[in-house]
Amino acid sequence: MAHTRPRREKKLVEHCQRHGIAATLPCYKSAHKYRGKTVVFQKPLFPGYVFLQLEPGQKDAVRQNDHVANLLDVFDQETLRRQLEDILLALETDLEVRLAPSIGEGMRVRIKAGPLRGVEGWVEHRYGRTTVLLRLDFISQAAAVKLDADLLELT
Repeated sequence: MAHTRPRREKKLVEHCQRHGIAATLPCYKSAHKYRGKTVVFQKPLFPGYVFLQLEPGQKDAVRQNDHVANLLDVFDQETLRRQLEDILLALETDLEVRLAPSIGEGMRVRIKAGPLRGVEGWVEHRYGRTTVLLRLDFISQAAAVKLDADLLELT
């Protein structure tokens, strides 16, 4: 597995393809509106990481480029292979697959989108996988709001 320099995942995959190295970069579709037009991008599901299947002697070919920050050893290759296959299968469906931050009760978070964007608070309760109850403190008063976990980032 390769840890890449920032925003270099696709370039590393291209490099690997040119050198006959098996590389996998799970991506999801992300749509953004610009001036009334919807543009769809392919974004890496695991930013900063590319999964490689290196043959003996290929490590040097991967290391000798400007895209790799570090090569990581994977001790349980079989489990990683199975999990990666499951992720790729899920990405081929119409399901919405995203990397979910591990946000749990008591964690300090910031709202990253919507009308409360930029507001910080504490996760008071988690409802399943998608919803959290967020406690916000204003002028010595507390308010609670239910939000999608996707709208939060750790601070």
